[in-house]
Amino acid sequence: MTVRRSAAALATTAVLLGAAAPVAVAAPSPSPSAELPAGLYGTTDPTYDGVWRQSLAFLAQKIEYVTPSTQSVDWLAGQQCDSGAFTSYRADTSRPCDASTVMDTNATAIAVQALVEINQRRDEANNGADWLKSVQNEDGGWGYNPGSPSDANSTSIVVGALARTGVPINEVTTADGNTPYTALQSLAIPCGEKDGGAFAYQPGKKGELAANLDATAASVLGLMGKGIASGTSNAVKDPACTKGDGLSPEQTAQNGSFFLADTLKKSPYLEQAPMPGAEDTEPQPDYGNTADAVVALAASGHTDKAEASVAWLQKNATDWAKRSGPAATAQLILAAHATGADARSFGGVNLVKQLNTMGPAPAATALPSPTPTGPQPSSGTDSDDSGLSLGWLIGIGLVAGAGIGFLLSMRRKKQQP
Repeated sequence: MTVRRSAAALATTAVLLGAAAPVAVAAPSPSPSAELPAGLYGTTDPTYDGVWRQSLAFLAQKIEYVTPSTQSVDWLAGQQCDSGAFTSYRADTSRPCDASTVMDTNATAIAVQALVEINQRRDEANNGADWLKSVQNEDGGWGYNPGSPSDANSTSIVVGALARTGVPINEVTTADGNTPYTALQSLAIPCGEKDGGAFAYQPGKKGELAANLDATAASVLGLMGKGIASGTSNAVKDPACTKGDGLSPEQTAQNGSFFLADTLKKSPYLEQAPMPGAEDTEPQPDYGNTADAVVALAASGHTDKAEASVAWLQKNATDWAKRSGPAATAQLILAAHATGADARSFGGVNLVKQLNTMGPAPAATALPSPTPTGPQPSSGTDSDDSGLSLGWLIGIGLVAGAGIGFLLSMRRKKQQP
């Protein structure tokens, strides 16, 4: 979701120290003394977001017909622990993971999605999915680290990973019969109440639910069983907020879409609170969460409700993406893909080329077919579909060059500044 990987990591520390909710934090500054590993995307300190930004980059490249280099895929696979889990970043992979290693559900889930999507290292992806199932909380959800309280963002990204590996989400149950959908729906604010349709990141100390736009965008995808690299779904009627108990996951997801659409109707971009101690106390545009909301609306069948936001991102977010690095650039690519915009000419910027220069040279690059009109499928189809799609492209003469490998299957990449 947003370029929030480092923020989430530091926010988790805040939670453990007694804070109740995630806070916005600046991305780690480059580490002048540390030599970045070969194969890694981005130039900033990878401590909090190395696996995330790498995976998000793969996801964005895949949907734009780019095959990442073997070196970069090897780097990501090499970050995995024997258990199947990933950490945010392992500087020394020669040392086995042990009890002191901080496992990361978000890093694991995004890496699983990326490996499945590019159709490489499937054994590692399945191993990661098995580990995720093994650390499910009793309420059906997942926290940022194993054993931490469930939150909407972590649960949603794990749902995407399990779905991409072919796991039926309704069958991922706890002893009490809770599923990931149970956990997400428990964080939904009922329609008819203030901020009805929105989702909370986590309940407050007294169980109260406070609307969180980032968590809402994530939960829409999670309740639809989709990963981060989602395309446009079939159009449905305008989103509405459905009241009542016993709502289906789809209905609860549509309630979230209603809240996002209503929020973006008032302003084409979302805002974030200023950093603590910042001189400017006015809310600032939140480019990453705006891109996430665009993807969620498109995936739930409401691309028309995201048009103004896409236009705003094209006009205002390209400089942010270039400054912020691979994760931010990937987010804009994902938003462009979900809504049928051209990522190779997004506000006058070739985002695909920009992303490719932020890591090792790709193994292969193909030209996409012209964007057809009408709803587009998610990139989250079976891995064979990508091979068929590429074969079709070659058959009609739209692929440039020879020796382009399969640009394979499933979904998203993870990247941070």
